[in-house]
Amino acid sequence: MRLDRLLHCLRFAKTRGAAQRWIAEGHIRRNGERVTRQDQPVAVGDVLTLPLRAKVLPIEIIALPRRRGPAAEAQACYRPLDAGDAIAVAGAKSAREEEGPGQP
Repeated sequence: MRLDRLLHCLRFAKTRGAAQRWIAEGHIRRNGERVTRQDQPVAVGDVLTLPLRAKVLPIEIIALPRRRGPAAEAQACYRPLDAGDAIAVAGAKSAREEEGPGQP
């Protein structure tokens, strides 16, 4: 399956065009190597590293989706590899920092 189609079917990108731009900018890694071609094949067992808004999410592909279905169906095709929260991106505020100070 093509990487751009996979990102669209797994609901990480709203459109295939958005997935193609994301890949062309060099933000996606497959098995530790930067991907710059949207027609890069992806197979079961591959590890993708996806930079989301304020975090980096490594996932393992456990099944290839047949279509872009509901979120639950998409989430059944991959598993996050982080034990806890995803890796924070430098400069991003944590949830605690966004809340502000506690009681005075």
